[in-house]
Amino acid sequence: MTLKGLQTNRQNSTESDSRATSLQTNSNILSVREHLQTIYRDIELGGSDPLGDLAHSVIQLCEAHLAQCPTEPQSSRWDQSDVALICYGDNVNNDSAPTLKVLKQFLLQHGIDDVLNTVHLLPINPYTSDDGFSVVDYRKIHSDLGDWEDVNSLGQDFDLMFDLVLNHCSQESDYFKKFLEGDEHHRNFFIAADPELDYSKVMRPRSLPLLSPKESADGTVHIWTTFSDDQVDLNYADPAVLLEMLGILLFYARNGGRIVRLDAIAYLWKELGTNCIHLPQTHEFVKLMRTCLNMVQSRTLLLTETNVPHRENISYFGDGDEAHLVYQFSLPPLLLDAFFNEDASVISPWLETVCDTLPGATNYFNFTASHDGIGVRPLEGIVSPERVEKLADVARSIGGKVGMKANSDGSESPYELNVTYVDMLLTELESDAPGIERFMTSQAVMLAMKGIPGIYFHSLFGTQNDIEAVEKTDIPRRINRRKFSLNEINDRLSVEDSLQARILARYKQLLVIRRSQPAFHPDAKQSVRSISNQSVLAFQRQCPQTGQDLTVLANFSAQPRTVLATELDQTCGFKDLITEKEFCDETVKVEAHGILWLNHKKATAT
Repeated sequence: MTLKGLQTNRQNSTESDSRATSLQTNSNILSVREHLQTIYRDIELGGSDPLGDLAHSVIQLCEAHLAQCPTEPQSSRWDQSDVALICYGDNVNNDSAPTLKVLKQFLLQHGIDDVLNTVHLLPINPYTSDDGFSVVDYRKIHSDLGDWEDVNSLGQDFDLMFDLVLNHCSQESDYFKKFLEGDEHHRNFFIAADPELDYSKVMRPRSLPLLSPKESADGTVHIWTTFSDDQVDLNYADPAVLLEMLGILLFYARNGGRIVRLDAIAYLWKELGTNCIHLPQTHEFVKLMRTCLNMVQSRTLLLTETNVPHRENISYFGDGDEAHLVYQFSLPPLLLDAFFNEDASVISPWLETVCDTLPGATNYFNFTASHDGIGVRPLEGIVSPERVEKLADVARSIGGKVGMKANSDGSESPYELNVTYVDMLLTELESDAPGIERFMTSQAVMLAMKGIPGIYFHSLFGTQNDIEAVEKTDIPRRINRRKFSLNEINDRLSVEDSLQARILARYKQLLVIRRSQPAFHPDAKQSVRSISNQSVLAFQRQCPQTGQDLTVLANFSAQPRTVLATELDQTCGFKDLITEKEFCDETVKVEAHGILWLNHKKATAT
C-alpha cells in the first residue's frame, strides 16, 4: 500500500499554504494525524512520512471546502423545534415534473413547514438497486428527482438531511469500473478476497454470499459484498478511498446538509479473523469525520445508522467525539411490544437506561418507522424470544412479511418486520378509533422523548401496507415505501374523516404543541417515574432554564387506567397540553391507549 502523489502534492503546495492557509495549524495537523495513526496502525503505507502526507491531504481537502461552505450563525446545536421528516425524493410525483419540486409543493401546500423544520432525503443519487442505496455517483442527483438546484430550493424552506452510503457503492459506478480496468488510482478501491479463506466470523446482515465473483482485466476476482452482489464494499485500507469519501461528506455539508446520515457505518472496516463490525478503525473514521466537520462546517451533524443492540448502538457516541446523534433503534419494537402485551414493565426500565447522562454535544434520533422494516434485533437482551415471536405473528396476520436470520444452532429467528407502523397498530386494516389511538400514542411517546424526533413520511400521512408492491417486486421492504401521485394523495387528504386526514391533523396538533415546550428541548432532563400500574409508562421532562416540568403518561392497555398524583410527585394538579383538560384530584385518569402530556402546576406562595 502506497501514498503515491500525496507527498508530491504536499511539496508543491508548501509555498501557497504558508501564505494563504487557515487550517494548517499544529493542533489541526496533530488531531488529524492521531486519527490516521489509529486507522492505519496495522498497514504499511510507504513513503518517508506517509501519515504526515495523508494528514496534509486531509487538511487541504478541508480548506478547499471551507472556502465554499456557507457561514451561518448558530445560537445552539438544536432545540425543541427540530423535527425531521424522513422521505424519498419521489414519494410524491406529478407527471414528468422533477419530483423534488413536487415534494416541496406538496409539503408547503399542507403546511408541513409550519410544524417541522428538517427534511431527510433518502438517497437522491443515481443508483442501480436497493431503492437508492446502491449509489452510482455520489455528487449527482437522480434525473427523475431533478438537480442540485431543486435540492437547494427545498433547502430554502427546510433544513436538509442527506444520506451518505459509506460502506459500499454500485458495481456500475466509475469507481468500480476503473477498478476492474486496472486503473492505478482505483487499484485498491475495493476488496479482492481469497475465497479459500475462512470468513465464518464475519457478521452477516443478510443471508447472501459475502464474496461475489467479477471479471476484471486481470481475470476473475472475488469482491467483498456485505449487502448484495450489486453493492460492492469500498476498501478504507486504501487512503485514496478515505480521502474520496471525506470529500463527499464535505460536499454534502457545503450543499446544505444540516445532518448527514452515515448508512451501514458499522461494517466499514474489514479485518479477517474478526466479525468485521464496530472495529476500532470504523469508530476512528467517524471521529475523523467529526474533526473535519468541526474545521469546515460546525453546523453539520453526524448521525450513525447502526441497527444493532442498544449498547453497541450508543458506542458511536464515543466520548462525545464521534456521532452527534444515534438512532434509538430499540424504541419502535419496544412500543409495539408494550401495546400487544398491555405492559410497560419492559419499556420502562429500558427508558431508564437511555436517561443516563450522554457525552457532551450528543443526543438521540428518535423514530418509530423508516424506509426499512422494523428491526427486532435491538430487542436482544431486553425482550424474551416469545414476545418477539408474538410481534412477528401480528405482522404476518395483517399481510406483512418477517425477515428471518440464521442462528448458530441452525434455527431461525425474526430479524425484521416488513409492515407499515400504521397498520401494525391498527391491526384490523381499517380506520377504527382504538387503532388510531394506539398509533397516535406511539407517536406522542416518541415526540416527547429526549432527543430529536424523526417522522417517516408514511407515518405522518397515514399510509397502510402496500401489499401489491411486494407481490409485484418480491421485495418485502416495498410494503413500506409507497409512491403517490400528487392527485391521489391530495384526494385522500381532502376527505376530512379519512384515515390519512385524521392522522395528519392529529400529528400536526402534537407538533405545534411540542415546539413551544422548553421541557421538550432535546437536552432537557428526562427521568422515569416508578408507578404501581404496569400498563402505564410514566416519564418526566424538565427544563432547568425555565423551570417547566412535564410528565408523560402513556396507557398501553385497552382499558382506562389511573395513576396517583403522589406517584408523580405532584400535589398541585396538572393540565394536559393535548386536550387542555385540568387534573386537580388525587388521581389522573388515562384513557384506553391514551396519552397525556401533563404540565405541572406550580404551588403559589401564601
